[in-house]
Amino acid sequence: MHDLTFFRSNFERIAERLATRSGAIDLEGFRDLDVKRRAAISQSEQLKARKNQESVEIGKLKREGTDTTERQKEVRAIAEQIAALDEELKTVEQQFQELLAGIPNIPHESVPVGHSADDNVEVRRSGAPPQFDFEPKAHWDLGPELGILDFARAVKITGARFALYWGMGARLERALVNFFLDVHTREHGYTEVLPPFLVNSASLYGTGQLPKFAGDLFKCEGTDFWLIPTAEVPVTNIYRDETLEAEQLPIKLCAYTPCFRSEAGSYGRDVRGIIRQHQFQKVELVKFTRPEQSYEELEKLTADAEDILQRLGLPFRTVVLCTGDMGASSAKTYDIEVWLPGQNGYKEISSCSNFEGFQARRAGIRYKTGKKAEFVHTINGSGLAAGRTWVAIIENYQQKDGSVVIPEVLRPYMGEEVIRPRSL
Repeated sequence: MHDLTFFRSNFERIAERLATRSGAIDLEGFRDLDVKRRAAISQSEQLKARKNQESVEIGKLKREGTDTTERQKEVRAIAEQIAALDEELKTVEQQFQELLAGIPNIPHESVPVGHSADDNVEVRRSGAPPQFDFEPKAHWDLGPELGILDFARAVKITGARFALYWGMGARLERALVNFFLDVHTREHGYTEVLPPFLVNSASLYGTGQLPKFAGDLFKCEGTDFWLIPTAEVPVTNIYRDETLEAEQLPIKLCAYTPCFRSEAGSYGRDVRGIIRQHQFQKVELVKFTRPEQSYEELEKLTADAEDILQRLGLPFRTVVLCTGDMGASSAKTYDIEVWLPGQNGYKEISSCSNFEGFQARRAGIRYKTGKKAEFVHTINGSGLAAGRTWVAIIENYQQKDGSVVIPEVLRPYMGEEVIRPRSL
């Protein structure tokens, strides 16, 4: 959600910047409706002031014994005008708020202009892709061969785009979640929370998923409960409609949750394996900061996510998304992409974004400096997606004999050094 005063005062500059985003944005329709709305508000206020003045005059005339029948008719007519205008204004206001809520965030000035992922800009790279003296396999072959990943039974249990982990495969996923949480809480300074995995519509509105992206979500029939697409939603909404003290900021939270996404519109992409699933596990990092801190804190959060990959010895690169590839709520986003040998390319494993005050306005999250209350800036990113990290380990640490070496930092969590084939 935008600051309406700032939006009006800088309309042309904002319109120019928003035009670099993907998708049509009806800013002229918004401006026309804003003019209509403001005119209706002004007319209603004038009529109410006139009605009040007339009522005072009528009272004075009555005390003087003057007949006020005609004046009272005029006042009743004004009241009817006000009622009709207020009803019209209610409809206009609803349309206006829907339009305002649908306008995406303004890309930060440092975000490169572009149309698609092809225009994203690499900012750094860590580690070199491993060299194999054999043809590396993809995880969708390695997992079943090792007896740690089962697609057929997952389809039987639920359907496509679900996975069943066995034995060391399940243990590896759990080890990754525990490793992520331990590093972020013990070394990076985050406080762990365990939020609900179901949220209400107000929470999804607050972080920007509703109303525009309802098709990407799973809703529980007959309720106002939705399965979370990411821990960003419940964790950000911890402070919805609250005012924090400036001294509390920045607040740094992390949370493990399963995540549920319908993946509407993504059919045909990443259909094999567990890259794009309806259910996956993730550790999310969320920060609440002062506006002047937020871009420094975005860099730190991105570095915290990168640190996990460095400790695991996984090659990755970090790119800044162009204006045409960013999420609607974000002002700036870094994608961290891990190397996957079985697919001979980099694949996103974390997306770290600064939303500035966009989510905070929708969710009513403020902080107090003296007597003044301002909106916080919110930042979040995956630290990391467990499933995609699982894939990266299986593919990067595969051996010629079909086994997989476990990264050293995970061995205390796994109790093993190597994953060897087993029977399903």
